[in-house]
Amino acid sequence: MNTLRIYIICCLLGFCSFGQSQMLEDMPCEVENTTWTPGESLVYKVYYNWQFIWIPAGEVTFDIVETDTSYLLDVKGETYPSYDSFFKVRDKYYSEIDKETLQPIYFVRDVHQDKYVRYDSLYFNYDAGIIEEYLGKTKETAEYFEFEMNDCVQDMVSIVYYLRNYDVGQMYAGSELPINVFYDKEYFNLRVKVHDTETRRIKGMGKKPTIKITPQIITGNVFKEGDEMSIYVLNDDSKVPLMIESAVTVGSVKVVLQDYKNTKTEIF
Repeated sequence: MNTLRIYIICCLLGFCSFGQSQMLEDMPCEVENTTWTPGESLVYKVYYNWQFIWIPAGEVTFDIVETDTSYLLDVKGETYPSYDSFFKVRDKYYSEIDKETLQPIYFVRDVHQDKYVRYDSLYFNYDAGIIEEYLGKTKETAEYFEFEMNDCVQDMVSIVYYLRNYDVGQMYAGSELPINVFYDKEYFNLRVKVHDTETRRIKGMGKKPTIKITPQIITGNVFKEGDEMSIYVLNDDSKVPLMIESAVTVGSVKVVLQDYKNTKTEIF
């Protein structure tokens, strides 16, 4: 069971429908960063629930480094040694995005999830209008591919920061955001549904004002038909995700913000 991968893909993957609602057709390709400051670091703790017992499974960290022209987004996820015998995860994700537009420039996914190993790197060549991809089990054995670039495409990490800068708080309940993400030689045209704002009790934080969103999810090894993922985003200027709850094929998973630094607003 891959628990740590869930946060990374939570806004990206899936084929479930949400029924009748407003669909926003015109998402801007470029957005301005108004929600984070350079040096922001977020640490999430992952819990796995099996037969009513919540087991600490691992941690995911999100770090931002600023350069003159870009932001470097570094994401790492790993299980605790006590959980490794059940399912060992050592994942690394990296995305470089343009400082002015927040569009992706370069992306790397290097994951080791029990027996599953995958290396995927993407270069978004805007001048040539193509995505250059190296894909394989390892960097050394990865094969080269080229794909025509669609408008407004994001990678698996850049989309999280793009969405934080889209003002979902101004949308009414039932609105949906169309999202275009590329990885593994494929475009995924997905949707994220926005619900009402609500005050939510978050473990270790007390009650917080949140915006609830539910992304589409893929059914298969991690999720089964009918599963839903709920993401609770802090309803303030930072738009930091506070908690994620989801059922998986066996049991359920909860991802909770554990620590932070250099955020735009105070959280705890």
